[in-house]
Amino acid sequence: MLGHADRQRRGGDLDKRVERAIILQLLRDDHAPRWARTELAREISDFQPAQLDAALARLEREAVVHREGDIVRASRAVRRLDELELISI
Repeated sequence: MLGHADRQRRGGDLDKRVERAIILQLLRDDHAPRWARTELAREISDFQPAQLDAALARLEREAVVHREGDIVRASRAVRRLDELELISI
């Protein structure tokens, strides 16, 4: 049986996986910089909608993504880090 710390760690690992999946989608070269939340959900179908929404909220709080209604885009800082090849994709 998993202890509380193990459950938290696994939850944190899941949170990171969802956040990484979002960023990878937002930085794709074959798509416009702006994504509809529904497009992201379709592309990242491994996760529950609530997990996706929670991850988007966390990333927005940390200024990693910007949301305007249903539209999501990577922040300028994230895009610049990607241009500098500091984000390994």
